[in-house]
Amino acid sequence: MGLDQYAYATKGEHKVEIAYWRKHANLQGWMENLYRAKGGEEQFNCVSVFLNEEDIDRLESEYTNLDTATGFFWGHSQPEDDEYTRKFIASARKRLSEGYTVEYTSWW
Repeated sequence: MGLDQYAYATKGEHKVEIAYWRKHANLQGWMENLYRAKGGEEQFNCVSVFLNEEDIDRLESEYTNLDTATGFFWGHSQPEDDEYTRKFIASARKRLSEGYTVEYTSWW
């Protein structure tokens, strides 16, 4: 058991996984804050937050220094999580430029 996090790019019927993290608690906290800022009110578990270019820009400027976050079964962020997140940012930018929507979701 634990926190599993996914990012998908969708265009029409085509949906592809562009990132996966396991127990990157600090990213989960960041995404939950984004979800709430966009009006999300449900428990942030098995729901999606959609990211635009501005969100990706902000994540790029903050991902190496995210606030510490904790939650049930979230585990702890590790230094290698920054590399996965950097790759996600590049992939998300590419997909957004191609007309895809980018979403983040998680399950814990």
